[in-house]
Amino acid sequence: MKRIFLLCFTAISLVGLSQENASPYKFKLVKSLESTEAKDQCKTGTCWSFATTSFLESELIRMGKGKHDLSEMFNVRVTYPKKAWFYVRAMGKTQFGPGSLGHDVINTLKSDGLVPESAYPGLQGGSGKHNHDELDALLEAMVKSLAERQGLSEQWDDALGAVLDAYLGAYPKEFEYEGKRYTPASFRDAMGLKADDYVNLSSFSHVPFYENFILEVPDNFSRGSFVNLPLDELVLTVKNAIEKGYSVNWDADVSEKGFSFKDGVAIYPSLDLPKAELFEQMVDEPAVDQVMRQKGYDSHATTDDHLMHITGIANDQNGKLYFIIKNSWGVGNEMQGFQYVSESYFRMKTIAVTLHKDGISPDIIKKIARK
Repeated sequence: MKRIFLLCFTAISLVGLSQENASPYKFKLVKSLESTEAKDQCKTGTCWSFATTSFLESELIRMGKGKHDLSEMFNVRVTYPKKAWFYVRAMGKTQFGPGSLGHDVINTLKSDGLVPESAYPGLQGGSGKHNHDELDALLEAMVKSLAERQGLSEQWDDALGAVLDAYLGAYPKEFEYEGKRYTPASFRDAMGLKADDYVNLSSFSHVPFYENFILEVPDNFSRGSFVNLPLDELVLTVKNAIEKGYSVNWDADVSEKGFSFKDGVAIYPSLDLPKAELFEQMVDEPAVDQVMRQKGYDSHATTDDHLMHITGIANDQNGKLYFIIKNSWGVGNEMQGFQYVSESYFRMKTIAVTLHKDGISPDIIKKIARK
């Protein structure tokens, strides 16, 4: 996803999801799944970790494990060396930066484990807010220089780790949580989360449906595999998963002017209206189909920008479907950091989703298995 940095927000108005506001859009909750409070990624490109960590926190709630505040920066600390190794081995012929995808958190869950926020906040320097400007600049300069060298020593990996330790903190080999001692792996096992339970889904017509493919976006450095579904079935799968109690991790394009965190709504208008007019009245949206979606992806009008966490479903006053998403831009809107995303926006601007395999209907599972 693009390098989206946001200033840390302070709350301006704290209004619950079910309450009305000045927006012309009025919503009725259909299904709302319990989640933890919205956080702020601040000046970092780590939405992938914030969204997927929130997703795992909701998974723990669903599993009856209670509410736990998990560390986003632990995933960042584990993932950065992997990205650096890939970049150096590719001799710089690939992307290096703060962005990744949700499956990289699932990969960390499998390879290393899980850590609570209290054991690894990832904050150095006493500011209390995440700011990776300097960290990212240093790491990028290091790996670019290394990628151009021949005969690399064995020390560069330690040097990169030292930079990460200085800015994020040393890797937490052991920690205490709620009166018990854990390693990241033992904490994962105690929580009962299993990386193999989670599936990545997408929908593009340039690859066969119901088969796995490597999603072609720059941040897929780990070459994660996605199951390709027809668009209608992808939307239905997400809707049914929410209704069954399974939240969903969402990778999408948020560069559209119809995506407004301030207004708490994301819409895909039929007409090219000025942004200032989009949320003064309800606007018409097209019935987005597979062809429209593919054209947006192939023309780079739809890009991999941002990850969020889908926690519910709502209808507007006309009965149209919206997904409720939890963002990682703080609580500085009227929904405490949450938003409503129209079905048209979802259909047009979704890159991919991740969810528990039990949230997928048996009919879809059978179609995938036949391939």
